[in-house]
Amino acid sequence: MNILILQGPNLNLLGLRSKTISKRLTLDKLNKGIKNHAVSKDVKLKVNQTHKQFQAVNFLQRNRNWANGLLFIPTSWAHAEYTLFETIKIIDLPTSIVYFNEPFSLGGKEDSSILVGNNMKSFTGEPLEVCERGLDHLII
Repeated sequence: MNILILQGPNLNLLGLRSKTISKRLTLDKLNKGIKNHAVSKDVKLKVNQTHKQFQAVNFLQRNRNWANGLLFIPTSWAHAEYTLFETIKIIDLPTSIVYFNEPFSLGGKEDSSILVGNNMKSFTGEPLEVCERGLDHLII
């Protein structure tokens, strides 16, 4: 199984958020944890973190035929990035939308998100745990 992981704006600064609670979680550590979880389930990943909407759209469009699912951590894109939302709907991959609890949240919240659809399921929680739940949802 092949899964795309798209990470939205400012996730590269995750370590600054975690520093406020003395819990060092960087994007690199999060990605390593996700990859370790995926390997145990025989899943291949392609990961892209970007601040630019056009790069996110290109990543999705170029990899749509390779992938069986999408794990999307939208951060602030959850509120107004209709082009991304439209792209996800058009490529029609099963999608897990992941939101982080405070203090790790970077703007996106499930209750105010535009990212809702038939092929999308939302998850909220601690970063690694919620990413693993989102990934498991796509695998089942």
